[in-house]
Amino acid sequence: MSFDYDLFVIGGGSGGVRAARVAAQEGAKVALAEEDRYGGTCVIRGCVPKKLMVFASEYSGMVEDAQAYGWDVKAGDFSWDAFKGKLHAELDRLEGIYRNILKNNGVESFDQRAKLADAHTVELADGTRKTAKHILVATGGWPTVPEFPGAELAITSNEIFHLDKLPESLLIVGGGYIASEFAGIMNGLGVKTTQFYRGPQILRGFDEEARGVIAEGMAEAGIDLQLNTNVTEMQAEGDKIRVTDTHGNTHLFDKVMYATGRAPNADNLGLEEIGVERGKGGAIVVDAYSQTGVPSVFAVGDVTDRVNLTPVAIREGMAFVETVFKGNPTSPDHELIPTAIFTQPEMGTVGLSEEDAAKQEAIEVYSTSFKPMQQAFAGRAQKVLMKLVVSKATRKVLGCHIVAPGAGEMIQLAGIAVKMGATKEDFDRTVAVHPTMSEELVTLKTPVRST
Repeated sequence: MSFDYDLFVIGGGSGGVRAARVAAQEGAKVALAEEDRYGGTCVIRGCVPKKLMVFASEYSGMVEDAQAYGWDVKAGDFSWDAFKGKLHAELDRLEGIYRNILKNNGVESFDQRAKLADAHTVELADGTRKTAKHILVATGGWPTVPEFPGAELAITSNEIFHLDKLPESLLIVGGGYIASEFAGIMNGLGVKTTQFYRGPQILRGFDEEARGVIAEGMAEAGIDLQLNTNVTEMQAEGDKIRVTDTHGNTHLFDKVMYATGRAPNADNLGLEEIGVERGKGGAIVVDAYSQTGVPSVFAVGDVTDRVNLTPVAIREGMAFVETVFKGNPTSPDHELIPTAIFTQPEMGTVGLSEEDAAKQEAIEVYSTSFKPMQQAFAGRAQKVLMKLVVSKATRKVLGCHIVAPGAGEMIQLAGIAVKMGATKEDFDRTVAVHPTMSEELVTLKTPVRST
């Protein structure tokens, strides 16, 4: 049977574009459809603009530090208009790069929505149908807002980058990394920021000690962090929003941002009609090789809700090409993935939390918390944390957790050692780089506790 293409990709984010490009480089005839902007969540409404906002939000503290170090500098007013203009110009530039990657590798692009008509046919929004030997769904995820009275008044992380002006006050609802990152960002930009989280501590699922250090640092920076608190109702009141919380208290905010979860972006794609199974939260169910129950249809990235990180989606796309177009069955590796959370203070983590490690075996915990030299000299109170979770039996480092400026950069390198199976003694044998914060990782001699 002949097809229009060897591969048709639905979704122009990081995973889909990487798979399309690499498959085309292997000689496959490839097409890709994207209904919105090329680059996906990460480039257009996620990692990239968020990190640029993190940078912008940190400069107010840098000015204060510079003054403490003897520099005669004055803090000016932050211009949201000037920053937003440069931000969106940068996103336009990056989208152009993604488009050119496809074009330069001979991938045909369709700027419209696509859905599956059958196991080998894609139907575009204009009614055109294209056939393909293989179809890859890489449509990512989408932020959700729960149903409650006044929910329509909320914005999400999608809209935060497009505000006409910065609000004077903002409520962020949620306790995950997106909510906690934006709480730090908006607070740093001068917005009076409140964060509600229904649970007892933010960043559920991460190391308990690290979560505590981050929450303490956020509160010290001026964020009004209210735990065990949720929204029951919102009402418009003039140009503000009146929020009623679970304790019966009412608050007025200029804006309310919800960051309480993301759902796989897989609705109305024709999946169920052709027999593709969807699981918890609507995720596309795939096997170890990203193949659905329909042999010609594969899926990668957040739409599968396995590990929702951009570098993982890229790895899954590469593994798909290895499997389907290179004849080398490859399962993406989801173990020991280093991760950065750009809260303020920042966190880097790889491996098991102390709590999860203790559930599986006897462990030793090595950790230290202190004020880093640069910030301590300037009179800042925020502490950093360096922590290793070690197996008693094998001496392997099961987890490494860092809360500190530049933690994301540090964990990338520490992640290599942990992935290679380094032991505590391997860390000990490494000479310290002095004076640095990260030298504490190789000078932790005595466990603070063990199980």
